[in-house]
Amino acid sequence: MHVVSRRRFLASLAAALTAPPLLAAEPTVPRTLRFAHTHTGERLVIDYFRDGIYDPQAMTTVNHFLRDFRTNQVHDIDGRLLDLLHRLAGLTDTGRPFEVISAFRSPQTNARLRRQGEGVAAGSLHMVGQAIDIRLADVPLTRLRAAALAMHGGGVGFYPASNFVHVDVGRVRFW
Repeated sequence: MHVVSRRRFLASLAAALTAPPLLAAEPTVPRTLRFAHTHTGERLVIDYFRDGIYDPQAMTTVNHFLRDFRTNQVHDIDGRLLDLLHRLAGLTDTGRPFEVISAFRSPQTNARLRRQGEGVAAGSLHMVGQAIDIRLADVPLTRLRAAALAMHGGGVGFYPASNFVHVDVGRVRFW
């Protein structure tokens, strides 16, 4: 297990609070994300941003990976969500991939989950590729939530009973 000192974690949080909303890194430095999908068993390591732009081929791959696994529907994932995850990975100093519980959800899947009483919002940002439910194997859930909150990048939902944190690029809010 990767352990980060409390002092280093708090310093990282303070840096996140003063960081601009979008990545301030050099535009030529590739942005890489690592994923492991908990429902499909698929894994992905990808440079989604290169040479100052979102790589179209990489974005197509990400869109497929983060598809609605229940219906296999694919939707464009907002690049700002990927940037938020990239910042979150750096802030938590994770050495592991994001474990994806849910990313894009089709309107049909969203409606079915609402009928089943899963606590799903009718206008969920999952339906427009702007939300994802995640965890990190080497970062305690409470620390992942704290880091996401510190970024002020959008919504943050905490679901300890289901072992995940929801992040989105909508308005800043938490639950």
